[in-house]
Order: sequence, then structure tokens, then C-alpha cells
Amino acid sequence: MNLEGKAGIVTGAGRGIGRAIALLMAKEGASVIVNDPGAGRNGEVTTERPADEVVAEIAKTGAKAVANYESVAHYVSAGRMVAQCAETFGKIDFVVNAAGVLRERMIWNMTEDDFDTVIAVHLKGTWNMAHHAIKLMRRERLGRIVTFSSDAFKGSVGQCNYAAAKAGIIGLTRTIARECGPYGITANAMCPFAATRMTVNDAVIANWKRRVEAGLLTQAEFDSRMAMPGPEFVAPMVAYLCTDAAKDVNGQIFHAEKSHYHTYAYGEVARSIYKYENNGEFTVDELIKLIPSSLMAGIANVAPAKEA
Repeated sequence: MNLEGKAGIVTGAGRGIGRAIALLMAKEGASVIVNDPGAGRNGEVTTERPADEVVAEIAKTGAKAVANYESVAHYVSAGRMVAQCAETFGKIDFVVNAAGVLRERMIWNMTEDDFDTVIAVHLKGTWNMAHHAIKLMRRERLGRIVTFSSDAFKGSVGQCNYAAAKAGIIGLTRTIARECGPYGITANAMCPFAATRMTVNDAVIANWKRRVEAGLLTQAEFDSRMAMPGPEFVAPMVAYLCTDAAKDVNGQIFHAEKSHYHTYAYGEVARSIYKYENNGEFTVDELIKLIPSSLMAGIANVAPAKEA
């Protein structure tokens, strides 16, 4: 019961990683707003209400949970969700941002709606939830924000919208950590590796196979994805980050999968070159000569050009 007396929100909690987190948070003693509008994988409207099923499952254990069907992508809706938590449980101690949608296409085939929808749910949605919750958390000088990035922040073929959103979430999270740390509020990002309807389904697997055939994905990478562990392995780290014991864990990025967790040294300096003559100003000719043997020594092109 490491979260006994705590209350908060888990978005996207009707399925997958969000569901596993909501169940564990409740098991650890927290009261939970289980948010999920029941949208399809691509954000399409459905009549499904998976949040109700999770709330019912939590209720069987004697813990407290309430369903919410708002969209994180809308500013006012996110505000209503935060208000619901405060009104229902008298407080808001944590927000876990697990909601997401996917629209995979190569950049030349991606529509503006594909890009805007993914950015709105992942990046804007994360900001919406943090913005509203932190207003209340600052008064109590206590709070936990757990965001969901992805290893896609490194770049992911066919997912420029998703990769951009997830890289943006890292910058947003680290900024929240710096702005809100003095008020007892921490912000940390998760990069999970887990099998859900978002990450493993027939369409996704077929796409992976096409990438292997095109040389965009190695067979080892394909095999690793096919052996992807379940979301229950991600939940413990999220729950930990919401405990009082994690009060000094702030502004960090965690990768989580079945057998291990690790952190990322994001944005650290890797290599440098200096010039002291001519007021420190490099010429283009100098960079043409210097960079291959210094900053880029031993570093290959991530996607070299192929003959047409």
C-alpha cells in the first residue's frame, strides 16, 4: 500500500499499459480516475467504454475508482477531468499520461490530419493534463507527473508524427521538472517496450515484415518486437515514481520492459571541437576537413542513400 491516501488520474487507462498502471495504483492504495474515451487505435470514435470494465475490476478489490470519458486532446476536457478528481477525492496527487493514438505513414504519404491528431493526443494532451493538475498541486506543494515518451524519440520510420510528439514530451517533461520541482512536484518520462493493441497487431506486424524486406528493419529487431513483453512490467516503475519515496527523482527518462529498466542521458554533450584563432569562427572549408575526423568519426549515416 505504497500509495495509500493518494489520488490521481491515469489517462488511456481502459487498455494496455494504462490499464495495468491503473490496476496497480489501486492495488497500492490510490484512488484513481480511470480515463479512456473508448477511441479506436487510430483515434476513431467508438461506442466502447473500457474504462467501465477497469473501474469494475478495481471495485472488486475494495479500492476506489471512477470512470472518465474525456479526451486529453481538448483543453477544456482535460480541465474537467482534473476537476473531477479534485471534487471526487478531495485532491490530486498524480497524473499519469498514458493516452495515445497512432497514424503510421511515411512522411510523403502522411496527411495533415494524421500529424495533427497524433500531436494533439500525445504532446498537447500531456501539456493539457499537466497544466490543469499543476495549478492544484502547487497549492499543496506536492505532486507527481508521469509522462509517456517512447524510444521512438530517436526517430522511427513511418512514424514522424509519433516520434516528434514523443521527443517533444521529453522536452516538456524536463521543463516541468525544472519549473515545478521547487514546489514539490516531480515530472518524469517513461519509454516503455510492451505489447499492446497499439504496438502489436496484424497491420503492424505486416508493416514490420515489409520493413525487413526493404532493409529498414533487421531480422533481429523484428524478432525482438515479436517477443515484446506485456504492459504489466511497465506499471511498477510508474507506481514507484508516484510514491513519496521518489520525491528526489525528477526530470528523468526511464526505459521499461520485462526484465530491466534503464535511464537515458538525454542531451548530454558527446563530442566537441574548438577553435581559438580568428575570434573562434570556423570556415566552411575547415568544417569540411575537420568534422569527418572529429565529430563524426566512426559514426555512420543512419540511412544512406540507395541507387534508384
